[in-house]
Amino acid sequence: MGLWIITGHAILEMGIIILLLLGFSFVLKNITVVRIIGVSGGLILILFGASIIRDIINGNISTNFLNSRNELNKDPGLAENKGIENPIFGGIMVSMSNPYWWVWWATIGFAFMIQFNISFKKWPKLIAFFLGHEAGDLIWYLLVSTLAFFGLRHMNRKAYYGILMFCALFMVLFGIYLGISPFLKNTM
Repeated sequence: MGLWIITGHAILEMGIIILLLLGFSFVLKNITVVRIIGVSGGLILILFGASIIRDIINGNISTNFLNSRNELNKDPGLAENKGIENPIFGGIMVSMSNPYWWVWWATIGFAFMIQFNISFKKWPKLIAFFLGHEAGDLIWYLLVSTLAFFGLRHMNRKAYYGILMFCALFMVLFGIYLGISPFLKNTM
């Protein structure tokens, strides 16, 4: 699953690199744009977190995956893949909803591109930059998804709900912070 999510993340990053090379960086340095990204990203995180909290309270979160593999394979509904549950699309949406992802590319990512003289004219450098960055992301996210996959096999329902509740509350608080933090600075 981590490979598919990082593929979505990589597709989005390919797009932002192209946009930055075409001159889009000035937009991401505009404080109004940063504030819009911060507020909208913060609201998305708050909504995601609140949705998880609601689903935990209402008991709408499936824990079938905590059962044995044989029981999991018997449920035909689990094999169904709806468009919104597509992990590539999820990787794109999670990255886009993170305001700091945008800020990182407008500052640090773009600075790396300038430092290493990345351009369309020097396409081997561009490809090396993109593949190197994505290789780092891939290693990190594969590690995280592998630990999550094997860790879930040794977890009970109560612990899983506790971790989900903690993450959901953190998501809501982080969303509030991301929504107000662009207003705490006058300039970038």
